[in-house]
Amino acid sequence: MNEIDATRLRARLVGPYAAVDVVASTGSTNADLREAAVRDAPDRSVLIAGEQTAGVGRRARVWSSPPGTGIYLSVLLRPRGVGFAELGSLSLVAGLAVLDLTDALGVDAALKWPNDVLAGPDRGKCAGILAEALSAEELAVVLGIGLNVRPLGQDVQPAAGGLAPTSLEENGANTTDRTEIAALLLSAFAERESRWRRAGGNLARAGLLDEYRVRCETVGKQVKVLLPGDSSMTGVAADVDDDGQLVVATPDGRRHSVFAGDVVHLRTVG
Repeated sequence: MNEIDATRLRARLVGPYAAVDVVASTGSTNADLREAAVRDAPDRSVLIAGEQTAGVGRRARVWSSPPGTGIYLSVLLRPRGVGFAELGSLSLVAGLAVLDLTDALGVDAALKWPNDVLAGPDRGKCAGILAEALSAEELAVVLGIGLNVRPLGQDVQPAAGGLAPTSLEENGANTTDRTEIAALLLSAFAERESRWRRAGGNLARAGLLDEYRVRCETVGKQVKVLLPGDSSMTGVAADVDDDGQLVVATPDGRRHSVFAGDVVHLRTVG
């Protein structure tokens, strides 16, 4: 079980990133960087953990983060020039960066709106993304990525919608060196996030929206969207708009823009 090498990572990533820290174990890298943001940690600070004991995903779900199996990282961003309303699209930017990684590793993968990366012929969940905006005078956001590098074991429960977990190793990745994988992922994210930031958080102006539409397997599927407040919506996922919202066409002929919700893929349309 190789450890994550902070020295190697800093040599490759400091420049695009202000700071890169690695810890063997922590409760949650997102929680740690939220606290660091209050202490004025700089833009593009990175924290990586070999294990999380209290990792969380969307809707405060537990994210399984056992030691030696994955990469659990968070990035603190202070994107000047990006409005609060545009922060929702940052998870989509991160999803594309994870696909840059899986492409480089020879792993067949795709995106599931808004924050899941699916891999392999059975489309198991290989990675999850969580962006949390911080309430502060200066706009800041903590972006977390949990990536399964090796199999998690039999005790891990399926994700929302019944998605079984999978890993890079199970899908033929050409390396499971977690230091190398972290470096590739963060390099890809730095490039894509810079484009997104220069475009004021607009996916289309950044040249990312069309690519996201192609790589997102939610688009074109019959879906059930589980919305906040225990309501739901069923229809066809028709599009993703400039702000990263899912556009759902319901049977009554209306189109609804969904900012947040859990999506269950039902079937492909057409």
